[in-house]
Amino acid sequence: MAGPLVVPPPPPGGPQLTQKTSEVIGSFRPTKQFKLSKPEASVTSLDFDDSGEFCLAACSDDSLLLYNAKEGKNIKTLMSQKYGAHLARFTHHATSIIYASTKEDDCIRYLSTHDNAFLRYFRGHTQPVTSLCLCPGADTFLSTSLDNTVRLWSLSSPSPQARLNLSTPYLAAYDPSATVIAIASASTHSILLYDLRNYDKPPFATFDMRPYLTAPQVQSSKPDWTRLEFSNDGKSLLLASNHPQGHLLLDAFDGTLRAHCKRSHAPTNMRAAPGAPGALGQGDVCFSADGRYLIGGSGGERDAIVWDTQGQVEVETKEIKPMCGLPCKGRASVVEWNPRYNMCATADREVVFWLPDEHVGMKPP
Repeated sequence: MAGPLVVPPPPPGGPQLTQKTSEVIGSFRPTKQFKLSKPEASVTSLDFDDSGEFCLAACSDDSLLLYNAKEGKNIKTLMSQKYGAHLARFTHHATSIIYASTKEDDCIRYLSTHDNAFLRYFRGHTQPVTSLCLCPGADTFLSTSLDNTVRLWSLSSPSPQARLNLSTPYLAAYDPSATVIAIASASTHSILLYDLRNYDKPPFATFDMRPYLTAPQVQSSKPDWTRLEFSNDGKSLLLASNHPQGHLLLDAFDGTLRAHCKRSHAPTNMRAAPGAPGALGQGDVCFSADGRYLIGGSGGERDAIVWDTQGQVEVETKEIKPMCGLPCKGRASVVEWNPRYNMCATADREVVFWLPDEHVGMKPP
């Protein structure tokens, strides 16, 4: 593989040295690959810290893996064998993380990675946590659970600041301004938008997803939604799915369908933490930092693919086909984009860092 330096640091006090994503998106190639300690283990979630310097992976063998993304090194492995680990997220401080338990209880744990010491426990959920998302502008976060509740927490308190009782609120997301939260309810096939300043009031908008789903999806009691994410400009909302039909790209203001993002292959099941229901996990697709592209798994046993959300949309079906493929020997079951650099990470049985390669051309999907 390439040398140890993966991402060049910016000059002191200077701007980030990045190219426009549109100039390099088709040339991303694997630069570093990290095998897991156990061959049967798989990665169930990925996250980058605010600086883009560190990457965090939660694994099905109860391990938390910390990487230096700039140097391309695995710098620490933390074990959570008693409680399990899933949906690991950095706080706004790179030396502390939160993650969901998969054993013992259903609480959320706040951990210092510096000395591997718990800072706080967030108790209240009585069923597995299905999503965790950190507020972009404050030390607060949202959790959703199979216990049919959404809870708003502050890192400074073990008790929730607010609680919403909803039917199957499997996924949640903050908009970039941190004034709106979106909650996806699988059983009602809807996305609900709440004003964060008036979270005790009913949702100010409800988006019905049934017109955009297949009949089997509407009739199924098992959710195949895997991720909910706003684009950085707040104009688009991604509802990722493990269904062969692909992902839904929505208008974030009125919930209308902008596009079906079709996969290259019928997808295999997403990786999920032990004890997690079905395909619930982090999802295998995400926005690029500029909000224009979606990077996701091909659905097969190898490769990633890219959709251009500003690309040609089929008039009748509203389909967007992948614009290019990103070759890789392994499957991309989890995908995350670095918030500060033109870099992304994918994972399944190993963690893979991707960077643009100026010497390669665009590969057909």
